Amino acid sequence: MLFEFEQIPTALNVRLPGDLTDEQLMKMIQARATDGLAQLHTRYGALIKGISMQILHNDADCEDLLQDVLIEIWNRAVGYDPQKGKPLGWIITLARRRAIDRLRRRDTYIRVEGRLTEELKTTAEHWSHVYEDMALHDMGKHLNRALARLPKAQRNAIKMAYHRHMTQREISARTGIPLGTVKTRLELGLRKLAVSLRGQEDLLGARRRIRLREYKPKTTAKRPASTISGQ
Repeated sequence: MLFEFEQIPTALNVRLPGDLTDEQLMKMIQARATDGLAQLHTRYGALIKGISMQILHNDADCEDLLQDVLIEIWNRAVGYDPQKGKPLGWIITLARRRAIDRLRRRDTYIRVEGRLTEELKTTAEHWSHVYEDMALHDMGKHLNRALARLPKAQRNAIKMAYHRHMTQREISARTGIPLGTVKTRLELGLRKLAVSLRGQEDLLGARRRIRLREYKPKTTAKRPASTISGQ
């Protein structure tokens, strides 16, 4: 239930001769006469906002609180007892309590929002690592299957070059296979792997893609042609 009141500039807490007393306005409100609430708003609206501003320090919150207080006055007017205190004291107490309640809700919301943001950030980072690990695992399975389809000679050459980090010359010395043959087996094997894994590098996302063309085995520095031909 929202109330729209005409903003009438009057001095704060000043009641002109002939004006209704606060008690009379409360009786009007108890009788469900909206004019009584309108006059109460005109008389004490600025006071309620001033009290709430000291606690909330926010114009929008104070405007909302003024509306909340007026609604509560309207709803609780039936239970108001003039023998327990004047209407002004009741209104001030009500305004302070509702301002404090709103401040606590606002602060709680800010704290919860901050914790939630941090938790979401942590969760996102956790799952980012999980997805990357899963992608690497899937890529490893694709790579192993592609390697298994290669001829044994090419597969062994690639494993020695990439798993054991051996140079072509070291592979030749270890296996007794001519250096030119080792180089040919590596080139043929890598071309077949590139074809088998085409499109699978997207499993790793933009940050951790595998590109076979960028993953090169160590090679020895070239020697003069006369030296190589003498091997």
